[in-house]
Amino acid sequence: MHLQDRPDLDLSAQVAKVKEKTRPWKAIIALVLAIAAAVVSLWAHRYFTDYFDTQHVQYQIIAAACAVAFCVFGSIATIGLASKARWVLERRAGTAHAAIVRYLILLIGGFTVLVVTLSLFHVPVGQLVLGGALTTVFVGIAAQQALGNVFAGMVLLLARPFKVGDTVLMRAGGLGGELSGTVTEIGITYVRLDIGDSVVSVPNSQVLNAVVGPQPKPGLASQPAASDMDGAASRAAPADDHMPPGIPRPPGEPN
Repeated sequence: MHLQDRPDLDLSAQVAKVKEKTRPWKAIIALVLAIAAAVVSLWAHRYFTDYFDTQHVQYQIIAAACAVAFCVFGSIATIGLASKARWVLERRAGTAHAAIVRYLILLIGGFTVLVVTLSLFHVPVGQLVLGGALTTVFVGIAAQQALGNVFAGMVLLLARPFKVGDTVLMRAGGLGGELSGTVTEIGITYVRLDIGDSVVSVPNSQVLNAVVGPQPKPGLASQPAASDMDGAASRAAPADDHMPPGIPRPPGEPN
C-alpha cells in the first residue's frame, strides 16, 4: 500500500517545486503584458477626446479593453511578485518579516495599478491621491503605536541583535527592570520570550529601546578574590588583647 502511495507523493512534490520555479516567470510575463496594454490604451486615446462619443467608437473600445487588461495583468504581476518575494525571504528572514515585505509589495503595487487604471479611463486621480494621503496621515496618527512596532520589527530584522533560539537579557525602564528568556519568535509586532514558566510577548518598540545582551550562565558569577576574603576576615576578627599601657581595661576583663 505504501509503495502505491509513494509515487503520488513524489509527483505532487515535484509539481510543487515546478510551480515555485515557474512562478516568477508568470509574474514577469504578466507585468510585460500589463505594460503593453497600457501603451496600446494610450495610443488609442490619441484618436478621441472623451468616452461615449459618437465618433471613433472603435478606438474607445480598444482603449477601454486595454485599460481593463492592464488592471488584470497588473494585479496578477503584483500578487505573483509578492508571493515570490515572501518565498525567497522566508528562508533568510523568517515567516513574519517575509509577510511584512509581501504586504508592502501588495499595498504599493495595488495602489499603483489602481491609479494607472483610473488615469487610462480619464478619471482625475488628483483628488484621490490627496484623499489617500490625508487618510494615511490620520490612520498613521491613530495607529502610531502599532506602526512603531512594525517599523521596529523591520529594524530588528536589519540589525539582528539576536535570533530565534538565543537566550537574552533585556534591561529597560519600560520592561520594569530586567527580563531574560529564550527567543522563540520574532513577529511583526512582538518578540516572544520563553521565561521558563510561560511565554511572554514583548512589543518590538520596547525591545528596540532596551539594552539587549546574552544572559550570563549560572555558576560563572564573579567570586570575591582570596585577598579580599582574607581582608574581610581580618576586619571582622576581634581586636588584639594587648592594649596600650595606661588605658584601664573594662571591668570584668582579666588583666
